[in-house]
Amino acid sequence: MKVTAIVPVRALGEGKTRLAAVLSSERRTFLVQSMLQRVLAAVQDAELIDRILVVTPDNNLILPAGIELLQDQGVGLNAAVQLALDHLGLSTEAVLVVAADAPQVTAMEIDQLVRQAQKVSVLVVPDRHGQGTNALWLKLPAKISPHYGVNSAAVHLHAAQAVGASALRLEIPSLAHDVDLPSDLDAEPLSTEQALLLSQGTDLTILLNKASELTLLGFGQRVSYSRKVFIPLTKLCRDVCHYCTFAAPPIRGAAAYLTPDEVLAIARAGALGGCHEALFTLGDKPELRYRSAREELATLGFDTTIEYLAHCAALVFKETGLLPHLNPGVMTRAEIKLLRPLSASMGIMLESSADRLSLRGAAHHRSPDKNPAVRLEMIRAAGELAVPFTTGILIGIGETRLEQIETLLAIRDLHLEFGHIQEVIVQNFKAKAGTRMALHSEPTLEDLQWTISAARLIFGSTMSIQAPPNLSAGSLSALIAAGVNDWGGVSPITPDYVNPEAPWPELFELEQQTYTAGRVLAQRLPLVPSFAREVNRWLDPNLRTAVRRLTDATGYVRETQWSAGASDLPLVCYIPQPIAAKITESELSPRIVEILDNFAKNKLANELDIVALFSADGRDYQAVVSAANDLRVRVVGEPVTYVVNRNINYTNICTYSCGFCAFAKGGSARSLRGPGYDLQFHEIAQRVTEAAQRGATEVCLQGGIHPKYTGETYLGIVRAVKEAAPDIHIHAFSPLEITHGAATLGSSIKEYLEQLKIAGLSTLPGTAAEILCDDIRQIICADKLNTKEWLHVMRTAHSVGLRSTATIMFGHVEGPEHWARHLLAIRALQVETGGFTEFVPLPFVHMEAPLWRHGLARNGPSFREAMLMHAVARLVLEPVIQNIQTSWVKMGREGALAALQAGANDLGGVLMNESITRAAGGKHGQEMDAPSMRAAISSIARLPQERTTLYCKPSLRIF
Repeated sequence: MKVTAIVPVRALGEGKTRLAAVLSSERRTFLVQSMLQRVLAAVQDAELIDRILVVTPDNNLILPAGIELLQDQGVGLNAAVQLALDHLGLSTEAVLVVAADAPQVTAMEIDQLVRQAQKVSVLVVPDRHGQGTNALWLKLPAKISPHYGVNSAAVHLHAAQAVGASALRLEIPSLAHDVDLPSDLDAEPLSTEQALLLSQGTDLTILLNKASELTLLGFGQRVSYSRKVFIPLTKLCRDVCHYCTFAAPPIRGAAAYLTPDEVLAIARAGALGGCHEALFTLGDKPELRYRSAREELATLGFDTTIEYLAHCAALVFKETGLLPHLNPGVMTRAEIKLLRPLSASMGIMLESSADRLSLRGAAHHRSPDKNPAVRLEMIRAAGELAVPFTTGILIGIGETRLEQIETLLAIRDLHLEFGHIQEVIVQNFKAKAGTRMALHSEPTLEDLQWTISAARLIFGSTMSIQAPPNLSAGSLSALIAAGVNDWGGVSPITPDYVNPEAPWPELFELEQQTYTAGRVLAQRLPLVPSFAREVNRWLDPNLRTAVRRLTDATGYVRETQWSAGASDLPLVCYIPQPIAAKITESELSPRIVEILDNFAKNKLANELDIVALFSADGRDYQAVVSAANDLRVRVVGEPVTYVVNRNINYTNICTYSCGFCAFAKGGSARSLRGPGYDLQFHEIAQRVTEAAQRGATEVCLQGGIHPKYTGETYLGIVRAVKEAAPDIHIHAFSPLEITHGAATLGSSIKEYLEQLKIAGLSTLPGTAAEILCDDIRQIICADKLNTKEWLHVMRTAHSVGLRSTATIMFGHVEGPEHWARHLLAIRALQVETGGFTEFVPLPFVHMEAPLWRHGLARNGPSFREAMLMHAVARLVLEPVIQNIQTSWVKMGREGALAALQAGANDLGGVLMNESITRAAGGKHGQEMDAPSMRAAISSIARLPQERTTLYCKPSLRIF
């Protein structure tokens, strides 16, 4: 398919007027030009873009070679895009309109977009607020016209729906980030001119304050580290750095390389010690200098050190599951390509871009691999090959502050081009006995703080900035204040072979010092969290499953002590603590304080606010769950409600193939666990009668979409229930079942719901919602209802007088931004209809889910995430939905009780029979009877209160 990219650009002097309060006209012009250059570079590098057309009224716009320009005379965005469409005519098969102010987009993401877009006529990539359109795909001839303006993302999709065009909304974080408001600049890097000015005596206090502000904005209270083992594959090196004690010459009779067995012994010890990273550090191409290295490699069966490293990295991952991070020095493009499938990440310290440090008497004399141009070329090659890459600078080896800034800018330039720098290390030189620089003075703590702060300002709020904690013992709070959000790899097993004189801090000590500095220690993989969330982009397929199963929705290492549906106790650190009420605002991230204050003032949260809440940890986490619990007390008080009901899953045979579902079986009844079944009406009636005899006020009926079921089948089920127990409340049929039933009868959704209501249906369960974002639904349930269809069924049900619950099924492939959009969609519909009775978070139970078994999903939400889902739902949905239910089947008894202290007020039903979670691998019982419910609620000093489905007292039942 021939694809043309259209990039509309306003006149340079007219753009970004909303930034006038913080940027001069000249600076705004520079910003527009800079962003356009980065967008065009990404579009040019995209393999699936054949032609690029910039449409602009600006006569002075200078464009790269190969890009066409079309003058639009300042007619406005919609007219400009239409002009471009008319100009192209039938010379192209599809167009991709890309915003000129989305500078973080990469060529790979554009190609990803085009691949998915080829399936549909219209595709929209919204901005990060979920409202504007930052990319618009149109197959030609276009079935809709450009509709930029207020809420244009929804308007474009609605226009496509109106004409019957296939459409898709796709979330791409980097493309979603445009720059319109002053707050958007926080993610934008400092300009080159401003960065260079930092070296001219910038006040340290000013730098620290701004750096700290940016760090909290980007990372909240988390400071990460990677638990690793250090594997020094060889200490031979062809370079002679004047400060290094790692490299050593050959020793007669001693092996130059660790053997595979020695490598595995270190790795296995690390795995037993809870490590996830195997850091391979070694000298640079020793075989080019030492005959003994060549001979030993030959004995091992390899020609080069890089080939042997590849063998050992593959062996470690296969045998221990540790993820290799490789630091073998300077490599060629071919060598990087060889190692990429075997490593989670790679790295090389640029150290300094100053050529003069290679002169006689300087730190890098006689070290050819420390040549800045050579190292920068390797970092570029890593970017071209999409390798997650760690680099950084070494300060105090004779460079100036200006040279430090130039080094950081050189790294940034490559990152802006390829997006592959996952973290930047700022390391302080330590003088070592026995080296030529043993008497060289070390940088002061203030020097280190200055450089860290400068790095934070140059890279902005989102780059991970690391400083090794063992090289600044006793001063970790000062490093955090300067902008550090990461301690790098810390090993409980092996020493730091590069700095043996500086032992790693004990992890408990590191945690305590981090907490004293007002932050919380969080474990990560060798792939930093933002990269771990994009494994399809950054990792070879054979490594992706391991990363998915080790991480939570934010990309940090997931707690392994608790899983939804398992018989695990909740983590003590995430059980709401009364002491949270004593946390002062000064101990919290300013962003969290602002958001919670807005809730207290009844201001509606936006998507970015909600995402920030879902990332809360440490004191921030306790503040969020405390605020939710306080709100729960004010709104519904101390009672905890529950309903006496029975679940009846009448069939597990289903024509759909949802990746999260282990309950439904195909028509052949082949299954992961148990055979297929289909209850007859008399069997359903018998179970209803039993439920009524046991005091149930409700039966909840749901099943798979049986290929032989029609709308009459569901009507027959309702009639059978009513005949068995005329007074019982029928809570039945997901929106998918409603849609299926209506379609088989040729009825509209409204007509069919009215028939069901007349037959005796009382309310609908809000299942089949999963995640109300179509890009996620394409992955987990592509053949199921889309978001609009689910909302349409619920809207229609509410319009005919049927109320329903609302759910979210979370913790599989989605992220916090999708949770936010889901909550906002539920809230918007509730504002419109008022038909939802409750909101029910349903943590993904992963154990038998096909998506998980195929390595495509995470291990369900972490306990922290599950608790935050209840808390954030309480805050976001107030006052339109006042009941937040916690699922004891998913959360477990103790987990559900914890959620009741984080905003939830309902414990759901006794169930009597529960099949769906059990089929997915859940271990909790099929029933928690009413006495057990009351005892559990009383154990947390709350008041048990039985309810009906519609939250009335049973004595005042409304059926």
